Amino acid sequence: MDIEDLYQLFCQHPEITTDSRNVPEGSIFFALKGETFDGNEYAISSLQQGAAYAVVDDKAIYDSAQGDIKDRLILASDTLTTLQHLANYHRCQLGTTIIGVTGTNGKTTTKELIATVLQKKYNVLYTQGNFNNHIGVPKTLLRLTKEHQIAVIEMGANHPGEIKTLVNIVQPDYGIITNVGKAHLLGFGSFEGVIKTKGELYDYLRDDNGTVFINNDNEHLLKISNDLRLIRYGQKDADNLLVKGEFIECNPFLKFRWNVNPSQFSPMEVQTKLIGSYNLDNALAAACIGTLFCVSADDITAALSEYTPSNNRSQMQKTADNNLVIDAYNANPTSMAAALDNFRVMNVQHKMCILGDMKELGEASAAEHKKVIDTLLASDFEQVWLVGDEFTKAADGKFRCFKDVDAVNEAIASNKPKGFTILIKGSNSTKLIQTVDKL
Repeated sequence: MDIEDLYQLFCQHPEITTDSRNVPEGSIFFALKGETFDGNEYAISSLQQGAAYAVVDDKAIYDSAQGDIKDRLILASDTLTTLQHLANYHRCQLGTTIIGVTGTNGKTTTKELIATVLQKKYNVLYTQGNFNNHIGVPKTLLRLTKEHQIAVIEMGANHPGEIKTLVNIVQPDYGIITNVGKAHLLGFGSFEGVIKTKGELYDYLRDDNGTVFINNDNEHLLKISNDLRLIRYGQKDADNLLVKGEFIECNPFLKFRWNVNPSQFSPMEVQTKLIGSYNLDNALAAACIGTLFCVSADDITAALSEYTPSNNRSQMQKTADNNLVIDAYNANPTSMAAALDNFRVMNVQHKMCILGDMKELGEASAAEHKKVIDTLLASDFEQVWLVGDEFTKAADGKFRCFKDVDAVNEAIASNKPKGFTILIKGSNSTKLIQTVDKL
């Protein structure tokens, strides 16, 4: 079956599933493979559960099927590639304006803020949760309908070439790299590898006459932005900014002012519900994009003020015993340093940190964890708990260390910290989010 014929089936059954445990009636099941599973084994059961069709790449399963089941199996050379081609074909048929978002840190929050701002004026589709990989991106595109005026698509990567693959599927009209930092060094090989891979978004837009929103204060991004149409935002004075922002305070929530530069109105003040001064750049990116898309300054300000994080990023939660600063979705040297710097200047008493290992750093891991230990030693936090082998080795007995989150939860159960403001941050695999309900 060619892509045009598959697309006609999709138009009749416009719901995609890749999870045999969740098969909506009339959907199309794509039998994807993983390290520990083969979706082909569940294709027939997905049809029996109510899927209209199932796309498989196991010829033996296809050949052995009979009757109505055989009629509803679609044999592909590779189901993942077929899913990606279908998503790209759908994107091209609709022609929706798409903004692509990537970066080392802040891309999910920035995506959320951009969507929140644009929704003041437009019908917006945007990436849900963290569906930003080679499977999540096509599934997001396949949620596009004719009613959507703009789509905001987040793209993540941990190996060279992955952003190139995703931008060729998405074909964005606009793009933004939030920043580049030290993350996934095991996969990228070096910080330069991070820059090159994230820059694949710029490469696509350069070749396709697209437009880039850029933080004019970021030297790494400016160095790779030649021959691009740039829409600039930043905190430092510059004549070519569309939007300029100024930090006011973060106590504990970020407060800032912004205006169009050159100023078209008096600065607008925004009291956010975001923890961390590092979120100012993310908010300014959203203000810049909203301004270009003719969302009013009042609506932009209202949107940024109203947004409440709920994804374990830059999130504040008050419990019966403590105030929690939850940034537990991921961690790398750049985001860890920013979180600790912000926490150090936060005007609260009785500060405590629970930090988990930073993963995928390769040969740089020991040195980068040692830098965090040095920062902690130079800070005045009342308590520091470290979780994981890398931090345990780097701490060298200077702080209380735990093998894993289960050990942390046992310590909380036996002697719960009370009366603290607690920063919780670590790579997702350390599962520190499991401590939140215990604290």
